[in-house]
Amino acid sequence: LIQFYAEDEGQGDPVSKIRLVAPNSCCGGIIGKGGAIIRSLIEDSRADIKISPQDFYFPGLHDRLVTVTGILGEQLRAIELILLKLVNDSYYQQSVLAPFPYAALMYNGGGVHYGPNGFGPKYPSNRPHNKASILRLTSSVSIGVPDENIGLIVGRGGRNILEISQLSGARIKISDRGDFIPGTSNRKVTIIGSQRAIRAAESMISQKIASVGE
Repeated sequence: LIQFYAEDEGQGDPVSKIRLVAPNSCCGGIIGKGGAIIRSLIEDSRADIKISPQDFYFPGLHDRLVTVTGILGEQLRAIELILLKLVNDSYYQQSVLAPFPYAALMYNGGGVHYGPNGFGPKYPSNRPHNKASILRLTSSVSIGVPDENIGLIVGRGGRNILEISQLSGARIKISDRGDFIPGTSNRKVTIIGSQRAIRAAESMISQKIASVGE
């Protein structure tokens, strides 16, 4: 995820755009022959999905951009479908294990920097190198959050939950409305990721809830 912004339409849920980076070698698996696959993803999710042309790159990147436009539920469904396509793509598995082409990418409108000294060489990947390693490093924690505070975590148009997920590196799932932890009026918030990512997400969620009393 490299960019997120919302457009407040004034009525109903705000429409927002999320931009994802996808390896150039894998985009064919998302588009499909004659655009058949991407059309099916759009029909299923109801989100608008666009992939940047092969000759267009975001500053500092050498992969393509996937722009997903819609309300939060549509975007999450679209991202889920895209990820399902990617994880079954052999080219994507190779790219996951490849060295990063950049490190600590920051884009502030005035240029792209890889750190205090500007552009740098490729950095070795710190990703786990097999599925067993990924499973060992990933865990989940569930916490109860009062129903009336769920909006603080989600935010307008899903902005807060996307920000927490992006900054912490954890995936966050919230139980459906009316689906409470037995014997309480709390919704279940499940945080999935590394121990560090889970701790970071928990801290940010706690800060959002604590802001009510300030």
